[in-house]
Amino acid sequence: MAKSQNDLGRGSVGRLLFNMALPAIAAQLINVLYNLVDRMYIGHIEGIGDLALTGVGVTFPVIMIISAFSMLVGMGGAPRASMKMGAKDFDGASRILGNCACLLVVMSVVITAVILAFGRDFLLLFGASGNTIGYAMDYLAIYAAGTIFVQLVLGLNPFISAQGFAKTSMLTTVIGAVLNIALDPVFIFVFGMGVRGAALATILSQAVSAVWVLKFLTGKRTQLKIRMKYFRLSPSVILPVVALGVSPFIMQATESIITVCFNVQLMRYGGDLAVGAMTILSSVMQFTFLLLMGLTQGSQPIISYNYGAGNVERVKKTFRLLFIWCMAFAALLWGSIMLFPQAFVAIFSNSEQLSAISVWALRIYMGAAVVLGAQNACQQTFIALGQAGVSVFLAILRKVILLIPLIFTLPLLLDDKVFAVFFAEPVADILAATATVILFAYRFKRILKKKQEEVIPVGEQQAPVQAEP
Repeated sequence: MAKSQNDLGRGSVGRLLFNMALPAIAAQLINVLYNLVDRMYIGHIEGIGDLALTGVGVTFPVIMIISAFSMLVGMGGAPRASMKMGAKDFDGASRILGNCACLLVVMSVVITAVILAFGRDFLLLFGASGNTIGYAMDYLAIYAAGTIFVQLVLGLNPFISAQGFAKTSMLTTVIGAVLNIALDPVFIFVFGMGVRGAALATILSQAVSAVWVLKFLTGKRTQLKIRMKYFRLSPSVILPVVALGVSPFIMQATESIITVCFNVQLMRYGGDLAVGAMTILSSVMQFTFLLLMGLTQGSQPIISYNYGAGNVERVKKTFRLLFIWCMAFAALLWGSIMLFPQAFVAIFSNSEQLSAISVWALRIYMGAAVVLGAQNACQQTFIALGQAGVSVFLAILRKVILLIPLIFTLPLLLDDKVFAVFFAEPVADILAATATVILFAYRFKRILKKKQEEVIPVGEQQAPVQAEP
């Protein structure tokens, strides 16, 4: 094994999960800063901070769509590559990587062209007002130009984690985040570029991270290498990747749609101030969600590799530990937010009016965030097992089937309209998590039993497969 690479098929599952999850959590924590530091600085610009923050918040749905397309490829391709490696088909794994890299480049060109052509129309549709559209366009126009860097970083970095190089994968986000944090105040305040400076700092940072990822995946340490002979779009490779990646894509893309729905309803009932509060609330939710994703991303290579190898006992043990850790982590985050909402709000704004409504709304909006631990553990395990159909259904359930209708119906039932809009989130979280856990309990054993029968024909199953120590 190469240095800093974890052996996914051997050793203590608990130690392996810790070794994989800790760098993934650290990477996501840094990634949170990466995504939120712009808003932190922008919210504190003298005189225009509130409006500028609201304007940048309106761009959030577009940015999430860009990320969603990268997750379509990365989260769809990396588990399949892990399964191929578990089955010792390294050439097949490299073929998946090459096709995914090609698809990311193609999508980047198309997305950039669409945003540059229709960006202003999108922003007005997503809740921008005459007071905030200028700031929103200043940010989005520059961000769109760097779409290819965002796509390559988010889409290819999972292939580094899939090989067990958890620390190397973490460094991808560390490099970009540190650079972004350093450049933001320089461009925003020293050069006086304001919102445009924040966007430029982000894109330059992503460009450096993209170079880091490409250098690794074309270097000597990687087992999965980007090869020109596989840099093409083969339907037999791409279609299964897209099928599996649809679930995380929908999860991220519907986040964009959800933000639009929240902004439209809050603008209707609460104006720019309520939309600004939503920017802060969605940022805190992103913080919670991404840290949980760090745990699940750490487990994904372990589950996928051992599932591909037919070692179902290691799969079971990994999931049990993952579920416990996710619930404990979610409980810790939820408790911190409920007890100290002011601390989270103060990161993004020093406005008394905006802070007052944000603190009040945060406790409502994040009221059931603890159940996100169970939701993420079960849903991401479905993805790691290659269960595309189930994953898609669960992704649609929480956001499309439950949350969107609640955003529009609850204000019709409750007197406090702004409260009703925020209250839609915890109601949807509880219902979706309950359904996910029940479905997982029903499907998990059946999935593993089928895999075991594939590895050991029914007539030869004299004893269950033993777990490795």
